[in-house]
Amino acid sequence: MAQAVQRLIAKVPTLVGATITYSKPRLATFWYYARVELVPPSPAEIPKAIEAAKGLIKSFQSGRLGQTTVKDAFRNGLVTTEVLMWFYIGECIGKGGIIGYDV
Repeated sequence: MAQAVQRLIAKVPTLVGATITYSKPRLATFWYYARVELVPPSPAEIPKAIEAAKGLIKSFQSGRLGQTTVKDAFRNGLVTTEVLMWFYIGECIGKGGIIGYDV
């Protein structure tokens, strides 16, 4: 048993080095995209978002919603699902668990 532990301890530096070597390019790619995609909207982007929302409401009111392609409808459904999942994950983090609030 002691020899097995010694062999395992001897392999730790090699495993750590391999983990670092494996992780560096992947973390660099993650941080590259995180700096671009996970940034809050700038003040210049807010009016564009408001106009897009107004356009969506106008298209819904005019009945253009029925002319949406299957591809666009599927993509819109995925985006909606993603937003809802982030909301639920935030709720679970905020309340400290999956099951209800402590009242």
